[in-house]
Amino acid sequence: MQVIAAELGFARCRDRHGEERRIDLSLVGPCAVGDWLLIFLDAARERLDAQRASEIDSTLRLLEAALFGTAPQPDSVPGFSLPSAMNAEQLAALLGHASPPLAPAALTPPQPSVKDPT
Repeated sequence: MQVIAAELGFARCRDRHGEERRIDLSLVGPCAVGDWLLIFLDAARERLDAQRASEIDSTLRLLEAALFGTAPQPDSVPGFSLPSAMNAEQLAALLGHASPPLAPAALTPPQPSVKDPT
């Protein structure tokens, strides 16, 4: 939800359907108009940047389409990559690792030996 008005300890936020609600800010602290928040049970749980808010919105749209049996628009793009489509570096970044974890030597498959033809 996006903050449209702020007051001490609370914010008036608008959801993606245009509905406005009064949101408790106890867990995230003061907010400014235009900030994006992840909300659960009328309480802000996390601050979001605009890109992450867009990804969540896209996910919710896809979920609604699946639940109500409506197909997404043919030209719609979810706005995010599924982990199954990510390479090792992207997965490592998603998990908060600096680089992909290396496989332990014990789990590395043995290399075939080359025999001398003579």
